[in-house]
Amino acid sequence: MLQRSRTGTWMPAWVPQSTVTLAFCLMFCSMVQSATGGYDGSMLNGLNILPSYTDYFNLNAATTGLNTASVFIGGALGPIFSGIVSDRYGRRPAIFWGSVITLLGVLLQTAAQNIAMFVIARIILGFGAALSGIAGGVYLSETFPSRWRAWGVGLLNDFYYVGALIAAGITLGTGQWNSTWAWRLPSLLQGVFSLLCIIILPFIPESPRWLVHEGFFDEARIAVAQTNSNGDISDPISIVIYKEIVDTLDWEKRECRTMSPMEMIKTPVARKRLLIGMSPGPFSCIAGNIIASYYLGSELDTAGITNTLSQLKANVVLNVWCLGCCLAGTQLAARWGRKSTALLSQSLLIACLFIIGGLSKMYADNPDGASQSLVYGDVAVMFLFQGFYSIAWTPLLYLYPPEVMNYSIRANGLAVSAFMLNALALVFVFIMPIGLANIGWKMYMVNGSWDIVILGLIAYYWVETKGRTLEEIDALFEGEKHSSVPDVELVRTGKADFDINALERNEVEMESTKMKEN
Repeated sequence: MLQRSRTGTWMPAWVPQSTVTLAFCLMFCSMVQSATGGYDGSMLNGLNILPSYTDYFNLNAATTGLNTASVFIGGALGPIFSGIVSDRYGRRPAIFWGSVITLLGVLLQTAAQNIAMFVIARIILGFGAALSGIAGGVYLSETFPSRWRAWGVGLLNDFYYVGALIAAGITLGTGQWNSTWAWRLPSLLQGVFSLLCIIILPFIPESPRWLVHEGFFDEARIAVAQTNSNGDISDPISIVIYKEIVDTLDWEKRECRTMSPMEMIKTPVARKRLLIGMSPGPFSCIAGNIIASYYLGSELDTAGITNTLSQLKANVVLNVWCLGCCLAGTQLAARWGRKSTALLSQSLLIACLFIIGGLSKMYADNPDGASQSLVYGDVAVMFLFQGFYSIAWTPLLYLYPPEVMNYSIRANGLAVSAFMLNALALVFVFIMPIGLANIGWKMYMVNGSWDIVILGLIAYYWVETKGRTLEEIDALFEGEKHSSVPDVELVRTGKADFDINALERNEVEMESTKMKEN
């Protein structure tokens, strides 16, 4: 059964009354968002192996890097606008327009006649994907109940590998075609995910945090009930969550916290939250996965796997492995914690990079005399590396930043994280084929050294956010929670009691006061 739900925006919603059904709709929105990025990376991995693509554009190392990295130009421009758009016009409209722009980029990319057209198309694609991805990350973190947030928001990047797997299978199938459709068809099918996202948007509510901030209290209360208690606005859990949101946002307004991007650097606490919250973007980019994410063919060349068909098959297997690892990592983040999962993953990455570098050097020193065990051992560790990367960085990339940052800086802060990710990715994706061609195995050693520094920064600066609502995380930074109600999990488990009638009276008085002030 669907219920018409007011959203405070031009986009209406018909929301399922069942919380579980709605959670699956939200997860589906999350999945298709991330699948676009995964599809893009894996598709370019496949295209960079296909002669029909490389010969059509007459690519060399520099133009290969440009064609591949151009999506990150748009990805770096998108965050400049995404925070402002999602704060001003609503989370769902921002996701919608981002998906529309992504579709436009996909169509132009499919029709590309030369490098310039291909690059422009990928800039537009990257812009749209960044706009919808950032708005989606903020929206899902603010809408999912805390007990499901790790899975709900973690899937926003986990399904990167579903998109990647689909692209790997498609490029494997079209790779034998002797026409430009060997690469045009995979490009065209990239738009399916944005189309699915547009289809699901009318069936999910607007963010209750955004609704409260904009003064739509009744709509916000209904949205909280829809996502937590099957639409029952008198449910104790929904009442506590709603009260936390109202109290915390009221406190932010009384403290003159604005939605301006300058708010991110206004106070020491804001700067701390920004730096910690934005760190997953650059940390995940520097980790070293860009080599296998976009240049698997070149990476396998360094290990002695040079056959095109073998490389395409390896691309498929790699994405299946990574999907399993990131789902396991999401469970770890939910049960074990965000920081602990990141420390485990980062430690394993460091070990793998130095092993890959050593084995690749052994192969480079004597490629003709290299044993099969050396070749396959190197490939095995490359696969382990991607899996270990997926354990933490895939789910945490969009899960951790919006948890750390409070409402007034959340959208702009996640935009900064995405900007840093895309800016660094633009550089690394462009220089990686050049670096692999010139210094080969030493690239792995360089990445391993960076990762040691990242490990230390995570251990010292990150905070644990597991098991808390977004409002309860304030206590880790501000020193106190800005609401008088007990923590949600304490109420859920029966460890805390409160007077529902008193809360109801308090809410009526607050809303009456606000109406008089306005």
